[in-house]
Amino acid sequence: MENLSNYIIAHALKNAIEFDKTDASKILPKLFKHGLKREDIKEVMPKIQQTVKEINSMKKEEQEKLFSKLENLIPEKEEREGLKELPNIGKNMVFRAAPFPSGAIHIGNARTFLLNAMYAEKYKGKIKLVMDDTIGSEQKPISPEAYDLIQESFDWLGIKYAKPIIYKSDRLKIYYKYAEKLIKKNKAYVCHCEQEILRENRKKGLECSCRQFPKEEQMKRWKKMFKAKMGSAVLRIKTDMLHPNPAFRDRVLFKISDRKHPKVKNKYRVWPTLEMSWAIDDHLLKITHIIRGNDLLIETDMERFIWNILGWKPPTTIHNGLINLSGIDAKISKSKAQKEVNSGEYSGWDDPRTWSIQSLKRRGIKSEAIREFIKDLGVTSNNTTVPIDTLYSINRKLIDKDANRFFFVPNPIKIKIKNKPEINKISIPIHPEKKETRELNVEEIFISKNDFENLKGKEIRLLHLYNIKLDKTKHEAEFTSTELKPNPKIQWVSNGIKCEILMPDSKLEKGIAEPTIKTLKKDEVLQFERFGFVKYDEIKNGKQTFWFTHK
Repeated sequence: MENLSNYIIAHALKNAIEFDKTDASKILPKLFKHGLKREDIKEVMPKIQQTVKEINSMKKEEQEKLFSKLENLIPEKEEREGLKELPNIGKNMVFRAAPFPSGAIHIGNARTFLLNAMYAEKYKGKIKLVMDDTIGSEQKPISPEAYDLIQESFDWLGIKYAKPIIYKSDRLKIYYKYAEKLIKKNKAYVCHCEQEILRENRKKGLECSCRQFPKEEQMKRWKKMFKAKMGSAVLRIKTDMLHPNPAFRDRVLFKISDRKHPKVKNKYRVWPTLEMSWAIDDHLLKITHIIRGNDLLIETDMERFIWNILGWKPPTTIHNGLINLSGIDAKISKSKAQKEVNSGEYSGWDDPRTWSIQSLKRRGIKSEAIREFIKDLGVTSNNTTVPIDTLYSINRKLIDKDANRFFFVPNPIKIKIKNKPEINKISIPIHPEKKETRELNVEEIFISKNDFENLKGKEIRLLHLYNIKLDKTKHEAEFTSTELKPNPKIQWVSNGIKCEILMPDSKLEKGIAEPTIKTLKKDEVLQFERFGFVKYDEIKNGKQTFWFTHK
């Protein structure tokens, strides 16, 4: 743990300088690249918490001075490789994006699609959008609305895919053709064995009796599959039953399903698995490079096995480590989001808890920020933990220059100020770097109840106005001066307009904002000073409604 101390301090300082304060959840993930093991988290956490507490109590000048001595510990890119060169580069490179339409794509699986797209751009190649809409499973069915949601996301992210879009559900007869080729080569067989018996045989490396029939009989059994009862038969590939990985032994290529498909309805009952359909399509669609997740290693091995049987040259496959975003309370899962959207717990696919591309867009995250975020991560075989603040930092640089400033007070209380000066109106810059100003009337003053509770009895500064000393118990204050002092600065609002801000956890932050927000246009991104960036959404139930972007 001693060796980690300086890294803890360096990362905490960098985070505090960039975001005004830091917290332990943002520091912990960064330490794994410096040797932290998961079993040591319990021991290290108190040190992180103590460091965070000390750094948050420091003035910015002190933080910057100390960080200047430690910043060499954190490379600026922090081991980000960007779009490093791929193997087997040539002319006419073709990539693919293959979303399964069970819902809107989210920030996690958008990474794979964007990497394929950006490499296609880099090498002046093509990327094909293939809707991977085989039948799926009862636990993860296709959502009819997902087809449009995916196209909408791809277009917004600037993924320039080749037209027309390809749908696997239109290609079943092609897959059947190659299934029969495998049967004729005596490389596939129809299996009627019960799961438990098959599982035991695979563990022991034993062939099931179904495998022994000659290829002519297997072809008859294959034809009968199309009228067989759901779950009664599957087509399996013949592999080495002593393969080191039992999961690789005689894997399923086709199964029977009577579930209704949203696109082709009940036209087909026999559906291919992922590795079967992709083994065929990657060849027929002339895919040269596949970038996919580490969770599909066995599927890649199976595709290579099929390519070898059919005598096809394999494309180049690059496996990418999975991304884990720290600083997010919700579990990012398309399956979970589908369940919550269907049940009505989530308001829709743009609910902020889905972390879908639609939800990020509605919050005010720019597509350019997501592209840069993914590009910086690059392709790596290792699983990666990245703070969500990394994305926010990129986005902040893109929106800050155009986001005008406004006052907002959550959970407001009225403060009676004694002996206050006769100031009826003030003029405030709309942005630190702009000459334009906005005028605010100064009448009854409202501040946040939390600010009052945390600062009661202390002298504070009403931002851009004057200094007051808060009473220790009553919602009152005494005017002290107009001079600038190093007092805590707090927000205030006069003649406030009711507002609601939808936070990333879908909770509503209620309060009041300055009257000038009446001039806002829908989808305008702004900053509520000392609260965060927000995107104006609509007037709902008499309140101005915003979506929280980030700090």
